[in-house]
Amino acid sequence: MKIEKIHRRQFVKSSVILGAGTSVSPFFIGKMLSGEQKEIIGHGDFRYRVHKHWGDLAPTKTPVKNCHEMVMDSQGRLIMVGDETKNNVLIYDKSGRLLDYWGIRYTGGHGLSLWDAGGEEFLFICDTSGSVIKTTLEGRELQIIGHPSTYGAYAEDDPWSPTETAIGPNGDLYVADGYGSCYVLQFSNEGEFIRKIGGGRGDEQDQFQTAHGVCIDTRDAGNPTLLITSRAHNCFKRFTLDGMYLESLCFPGAFVCRPVIDDKNLYAGVCWSSATKFITGKSDTHPYNNNPNSGFVMICDQNNRVVSNPGGTEPKYVDGQLQTMLQDQPIFHHCHDVCIDEDKNIYVCQWNAEKSYPIKLERI
Repeated sequence: MKIEKIHRRQFVKSSVILGAGTSVSPFFIGKMLSGEQKEIIGHGDFRYRVHKHWGDLAPTKTPVKNCHEMVMDSQGRLIMVGDETKNNVLIYDKSGRLLDYWGIRYTGGHGLSLWDAGGEEFLFICDTSGSVIKTTLEGRELQIIGHPSTYGAYAEDDPWSPTETAIGPNGDLYVADGYGSCYVLQFSNEGEFIRKIGGGRGDEQDQFQTAHGVCIDTRDAGNPTLLITSRAHNCFKRFTLDGMYLESLCFPGAFVCRPVIDDKNLYAGVCWSSATKFITGKSDTHPYNNNPNSGFVMICDQNNRVVSNPGGTEPKYVDGQLQTMLQDQPIFHHCHDVCIDEDKNIYVCQWNAEKSYPIKLERI
């Protein structure tokens, strides 16, 4: 495999760290004193108070286009990636205060994963324009993975548009080519290509219609597995870490983005929802054309049973079968990712949402 090593900084970094004793700008004062009424959403034990303006910043200084994904580091900082090249990466504290920002060239900044390598943390950024970049938390680029034809996984003209990564227990890297050829590519910790996982784009059990996300499901500690999104199928598909298909977890109506594991729960942003099923090759039945701006957040228990849909309809099972889920409250446009903190609050990133910043859902 060919991985380009980067030995010098190739980005411009702007630091806006607010230390102790620093005066707070009028923008932040207005934000903190806001008396807006907070909605309560969700179901059962998973109910939340909506802080819609939690992540708001000054758009002239730190603008966003699409707030794609967010992770939390060991210091409790919330790190978000987007596709605005004035500041691809925004770093917040849990109060919504901006701590830092960097990144000027990720035109398709989309996927973000954090890897704790024995106490040293790294980011993996997926740029849908054609690369996966490993960086430090400060933004120094360490490695770049380019088109899979360079290491024999694809032909030169095969589509390649990576959307997500996950890091296995042994440090193996899994890359979801969600907007390209719809495989998941596995690399060793040393950066050597191992295998393609799945059957590419299609409707068979091991195939995907938009392999948008991937994560390591560690809830069974002795048997970690891969969960891979097949968004148009309204499914997560489970595979072994060496690429064998096991099962599909399906959520009718919910066009899920990446799966997120926190303790025993499975979370996902639902990009949009529709009672109309996706039919391959028939664009007029594509649910996005029928029901845009219809996202919500989905939460499953340890048995992958949906227990709450903040912003969506209450989950309902009939004879053990989950019924179609739709947006119920117009709070969200297209929920693209969620991040959960230690207090079980949820931070929601949105795509195609009028350049809005992340929203906080406070667990109650």
